[in-house]
Amino acid sequence: MPGTSLSRRDFLKSTSAAAIGVSAATLAGCTRTDIAPARPAASSGAGRRFPDGFYWGTGTSSYQIEGAWNEDGKGESIWDRYAHTPGNIHNNDTGDVANDHYHRYKSDVAMMKADLGANAYRFSIAWPRIFPSGTGQPNAKGLDFYRRLVDELRAAGIEPFATLYHWDLPQALHEKYRGWQSKDTAKAFADYAGYVAGQLGDRVRHYFTINEFRSFVEGGYRGIDVQVGGGKTVHLGGAPGLRLADAELNQVRHHAVLGHGLAVQAIRAHGPAGTRVGFAENMLVAVPFIETPAHVKAAEAATRELNADFTTVMLEGRYTDAYLKRTGANAPKFTDDELKTIASPLDFVGINVYKPNLYVEPSADPAGYATIPINASHPKMKSSWHVFDPEALYWGPHHVQALWGAKSIFITENGCAASDVMSDGGRVYDSDRVMFLRAYLTQLQRATADGVPVKGYFHWSLMDNLEWIDGFGNRFGLIYADFQTQERTPKASAAWFRAAVERNAVV
Repeated sequence: MPGTSLSRRDFLKSTSAAAIGVSAATLAGCTRTDIAPARPAASSGAGRRFPDGFYWGTGTSSYQIEGAWNEDGKGESIWDRYAHTPGNIHNNDTGDVANDHYHRYKSDVAMMKADLGANAYRFSIAWPRIFPSGTGQPNAKGLDFYRRLVDELRAAGIEPFATLYHWDLPQALHEKYRGWQSKDTAKAFADYAGYVAGQLGDRVRHYFTINEFRSFVEGGYRGIDVQVGGGKTVHLGGAPGLRLADAELNQVRHHAVLGHGLAVQAIRAHGPAGTRVGFAENMLVAVPFIETPAHVKAAEAATRELNADFTTVMLEGRYTDAYLKRTGANAPKFTDDELKTIASPLDFVGINVYKPNLYVEPSADPAGYATIPINASHPKMKSSWHVFDPEALYWGPHHVQALWGAKSIFITENGCAASDVMSDGGRVYDSDRVMFLRAYLTQLQRATADGVPVKGYFHWSLMDNLEWIDGFGNRFGLIYADFQTQERTPKASAAWFRAAVERNAVV
């Protein structure tokens, strides 16, 4: 987006202000003693080792790396349409070619093994590759690509974790049903999810239904208007680029979590025995300002309420009283049966954690917590939105266990952008990313040592890619990508990651 460096995550930082404002709201029924286990004792962190069998992986998404946007029968997605509209993406970049992973997947898998030592890979399946129109006759060539990819991963000893929706909705469904504004899209998503599980179930054992509900709903269906200088205003968000009113937006939120629940049921119905399923959400994480029982309790209360519209309803099967009161006449319309579907039992919970969303302390008001502002001089990473605090990677999974009793948790995204440049010697010395990894993973290891059941970590991302509305400007990868030549070069952080995998420990 010319004239602004605000990314999709900048947008989410801005839109989370409304959620943070609920700290004074009534939190009726917020005590979760019926589901919250006792908090574990603090650990010594001796050895900084992770549990045996820990998954070390990286993540990508189909639109950001695959390219081949209209090859082998693939249908158009809402991101194809959005990126092809001038002015929506920085420098008018598109995912038409991106990293050309569709044609280079074999060498990319070899790179994961040789340069990173990864034993897991989280990728997403492009819905319009499988069903070009969203429903109807499946596209055999699209399915064959993912069969080949998964076979290549398994041959390399890398466990495949498939995400079924990472935002590239078939354009045809947007036009037919108004996308996630309609319950019909949720039903179509479940049909697609069940079909994929039935076809790939002999190869893929782990599925994430939807990635970052908050990102694609808030970005694609609301967005924000930002002044960029010279009196010009630009609308930031993402595909399909709508600006819905509150009631409509809340209904989209509900349809998204309903689609998740329906997909869980479809995967269980069509996948083979032993298929495991969960979601991957960028849950808003509240960090206790001081690590005392009272502050921790306040952070748990804040985290539960801040995530009332997505994580909380999926794990509890109800919208909180405070959320329904806050939304009032604009609250989503739902049935008790839909809530039961939304809370279909899961095998694991995935959370994407980059930063703390707020700091809290105890409060005497009914909410039980008060927000502490983040100081203007607080350390940040390259991205302006990216507040640096490794403890977010401790408290995120800690809250998931304490609030909802999760037995298996994955960190489905964590990473940072850096000002990566190629040196004269052909190396990329991303010292800040190495610092970030060491600091954040030290806190994650602390969580596992405390007994929090974190089963794996997926770094975002495998390689530099199209960073949505930021185009190719922000580099998050462990592998440097030259988008002109498609040459891949492992960064210094790749060597750090490989050493950590080899030792199953922070290094």
